[in-house]
Amino acid sequence: MRILIVSEDIPYPSMGGLAKHALTLARALVRAGHRVDILGGSQHPIEAAGEEGKFGGRFFGELDGHIAGWKEIPLGLYLPPRRTWIARRFARIILRFAPRYDVIHYHGHVPNVARYIPEYVNFVQTRHDQGGDCLINTRFRDGEICSSVDPSDCARCRTAQPNALQTAVSSIAVKRYRAEVADAFRRHKTVFVSDMVQRNFARAMGPGPWGATVHNFVDLNSIRRARNATAATAAASATSAAPAASSAARPGLFQVFVAAKLYPAKGIEPFLREVAGIMPSNMRISIAGDGADEERLRNEFENAQIRFLGWCSMEKTLELAAAANAIVVPSVWEEPCGTTILEALMLGKPTFALARGGTPELAIYAAAPEQLRLHPDLPSLVRDLAAFVPRPDYDMRADGAGGAERAAQRLLEIYRLPPGPAAAHSH
Repeated sequence: MRILIVSEDIPYPSMGGLAKHALTLARALVRAGHRVDILGGSQHPIEAAGEEGKFGGRFFGELDGHIAGWKEIPLGLYLPPRRTWIARRFARIILRFAPRYDVIHYHGHVPNVARYIPEYVNFVQTRHDQGGDCLINTRFRDGEICSSVDPSDCARCRTAQPNALQTAVSSIAVKRYRAEVADAFRRHKTVFVSDMVQRNFARAMGPGPWGATVHNFVDLNSIRRARNATAATAAASATSAAPAASSAARPGLFQVFVAAKLYPAKGIEPFLREVAGIMPSNMRISIAGDGADEERLRNEFENAQIRFLGWCSMEKTLELAAAANAIVVPSVWEEPCGTTILEALMLGKPTFALARGGTPELAIYAAAPEQLRLHPDLPSLVRDLAAFVPRPDYDMRADGAGGAERAAQRLLEIYRLPPGPAAAHSH
């Protein structure tokens, strides 16, 4: 097939999970013999993404207009025309490319774009977050999960104490946006990365055949390389008098790894506050990631047992995870379908996380029932972590579950269905 993957999140020098998901899918589809190109943002050349930006096809950097904020934050409100304007602009750009491809697969933050794509175009979009009904995509506000479906409550995400005008205008914008997204999902095929994302959309929009679920996935080839490299390092250390290169190979150390953006929803700060007072003397915590909170957290928490590594490439992140004894994903928001959790499970690591969002759905990818260790809150997670005795890695599953190749085959089945939503919703 001739496939065009579309994402305004590609390319950046340091890309998030959505962009990496789209690029991993592109590579899997190319390996399966399909012709894949990417339509991305105009903000950087593809070379800005380094090795992660290589996928085996052509890149077109033409999506623009989505970064401009229209002064919504200074005004303290959502403007009703903004998201319609962006969706129409994206649709016009996509439609210039559409005749050259058998299917267009959109991964991004403008779900109402499908409303402006004609029904005869074979258009699919994957919803990676809760942006179908939440204008900040996360449903996380003031350190808590937001479950409100009242559009007037959304004004508080633009200003802490909205006045009557701000509330009224924001309510109009949210209602307009949600109506456009619902129409978009009725018009074209929609894929959700977890049942949770689909359920939460239906909570706001009402029941309906909104789409199909295809869980997030990882590149199993990269996972195997990381596992093999760690095993080779451990074997070399066992036969050498020199100090072990991998901290996981050093006897007596309990190496914990965390990979996350450093901002409130990811729960790094409350996790460190919980663990700092009770962590065993042999525990070492390494945190890969950057973000708005990085400098403050470094100043408060970095010491001989806790280190901040800053942003790391995907290859380096997997290398660090493979060398650890356990992975912690302390997200306090509702993770839609955390790539970090899947990577940890595929690497054979005991994985500590909260039982919220789409995370419990990922238990089906664990090699053993106790590998994914879910907890109701961070205090119970930290107590379990502090008492945990490191163990050998779990074996890698042989059935390919959780891998990009298997997910790509499921997506190809959806691609081959006729344009329109009905068949995908029952797939």
